[in-house]
Amino acid sequence: MATDTHNAPRLDGVREEIREPLRLLVERLQAGLGDNLKSISVVGSSLTQEFRPKISDINTVVLLDAYNSPALSAVALLAPQMSRQRLSPPLLMTAFYIRRSCDVFGVEFLDFQLVHETILGADPFAALQFDKKNVRLQCERELKAMLVRLRQGYLASAGNKRMLRDILISTAKGLAPLLRAMLWLQDTDRPKTMDSTLRKAAGQFNGDLSAALAAHQWRHEKSRVTDAEMESTFVTVLDVVDHLTTIVDALER
Repeated sequence: MATDTHNAPRLDGVREEIREPLRLLVERLQAGLGDNLKSISVVGSSLTQEFRPKISDINTVVLLDAYNSPALSAVALLAPQMSRQRLSPPLLMTAFYIRRSCDVFGVEFLDFQLVHETILGADPFAALQFDKKNVRLQCERELKAMLVRLRQGYLASAGNKRMLRDILISTAKGLAPLLRAMLWLQDTDRPKTMDSTLRKAAGQFNGDLSAALAAHQWRHEKSRVTDAEMESTFVTVLDVVDHLTTIVDALER
């Protein structure tokens, strides 16, 4: 079936501030990829209230008919131009890859399905279905790996407050998609923003996520954090991640 990948992009569903960078991206990908280009979808915070002009990146998923070296080279050549427009390098996928990866990347694809806008071609995410068993297992595996990274990161930081701050910010960001997946496992509506996700999950799973929320806010703030506050935040985040591993482990398998 023919696609509309040589037509103008559908930009009515995205905020005005990102329409021009996306229009330019579409034009360049159409020229560089030709018939190998099947669709372009915007994903992530640029579609939510968390978007900050001139600060937030614009994330996209580009669906190809097939992976090949010319396609990779064509997209790589656009990297400097994309960076100036705050366009992150697109995630390159094929329909086959998506179909065969829902069992191992269910958390990520659930997030794409929740927050995306397909601006060219057919929507690759709307019809995806997921096995709860696989999603639960991914959540458990990633939460337990997060625990290990937190403990090892604390040891490696050796009192370096800046390093510990970066570890906590990264942990808070990584928690959001896992918490949304855990809410999905319990057939609960999922918020689209980081703050709303943490607040809803705190009630749903009876865990103190206030420290993770504070760590997330450090990303865009220059507030001074004392050594005692940093230590307290770390302990609280470590405890809640440990608590969440227990919760997800007990969910129906």
